[in-house]
Amino acid sequence: MPLSKENTFTTKYIYSLPEGKRAELIDGVIYDMAPPNRLHQELVMNLSAEIRDYIKKNNGSCKVYPAPFAVFLNQDDKTYVEPDISVICDKSKLDDRGCNGAPDWIIEIASPSTKRLDFGIKLFKYRSAGVREYWIVNPLTKTVNVFDLEKQELSDQYNFDDDIQVCIYDDLTINITELLK
Repeated sequence: MPLSKENTFTTKYIYSLPEGKRAELIDGVIYDMAPPNRLHQELVMNLSAEIRDYIKKNNGSCKVYPAPFAVFLNQDDKTYVEPDISVICDKSKLDDRGCNGAPDWIIEIASPSTKRLDFGIKLFKYRSAGVREYWIVNPLTKTVNVFDLEKQELSDQYNFDDDIQVCIYDDLTINITELLK
């Protein structure tokens, strides 16, 4: 369960965490990360594979990175996130540490403990950093909120049974129910 701590931290703190402990840093505030459950991991794996396979089939140059993968969203030492899935099309943003700047597409798998962070703080940070598309996949409600951040709007809320149109790829739709079969 992410818990906000009141001090101002930097990425130096993130790198000093004990082995196996994960946290995100947003504007100097630490949010501890709970270990993901089985369904969370299945969603991350299947979504990542579906997107990767689409990119390969279409000879695309974008790369897909599942968590844990470091994203230095503002290219500073006050914000460090580990989105569940990051799709990065600008290879100049990539180095051995992770992504420096905004990924093109971010997918977060929501849980009751991350809802406020995913729908509030992260939505604002991702939009202001230049993320083009943001999905919040909620396994409890079996819904997906798709934000087309290039157009500055909520594209729609979908059910897992729906064919969801990806905003950054005109010819890619994803059906979560089909991925989980």
